[in-house]
Amino acid sequence: MAVLAGGCGAGDDWSQPHAKPTAIGTLGAGFFDPKAPPAPEASIAPRPGSWDDVHPSKGYRVVLLTAGEDAPTRTLVDAVTKWAEEEDASLKTVKATDSSHYIPSITKAMNLAPDLIVCVGNHLVDPLALVTANHLDQQFLVVGAELAEPTANVTAADWTGASFRGEGLGMPDAYDPATFTPERAGRAIRAGVAAVLNRLTGIVIRID
Repeated sequence: MAVLAGGCGAGDDWSQPHAKPTAIGTLGAGFFDPKAPPAPEASIAPRPGSWDDVHPSKGYRVVLLTAGEDAPTRTLVDAVTKWAEEEDASLKTVKATDSSHYIPSITKAMNLAPDLIVCVGNHLVDPLALVTANHLDQQFLVVGAELAEPTANVTAADWTGASFRGEGLGMPDAYDPATFTPERAGRAIRAGVAAVLNRLTGIVIRID
């Protein structure tokens, strides 16, 4: 298990508490229906670009939790790293190198006390399902996959072709590694973070 620092444009060493993050900008029309906010475990399909004007406040602390070296996971890692650089977010990475490190890696990520843990890699789905319900004060964003029964602190952003929900459910027929493009992964991380910053959590955001 490796822990790496990067994207810390604000010079934040995470040694001190900081202000609660806020959303800079507002969600555009079509992200969700304000008259009928999504219930926990619901899915929404926001209008493309309705998240573009939402950004995290300065010093947003994010841990990228990742497992796997397959092409889809690498694409997602690159997208999250690029997003952090563009948003001047303070990013640290926890990488689980094998199955014995999956749950310890989640614990390590939580111990860093970030504002958000962004999870990429299908290998993490089942371990996250075991751990996240016991830590409701920590926000998680799963990109490119989802938990079958997420609690209110676990949000997902995915699309047709990227909807793995755990080994017990098997690989969906629609799963397609070719759909993990840099452009789509970038939209997913931005839409997901926009939802979390606006307290629309515990849902699945589909960006098809």
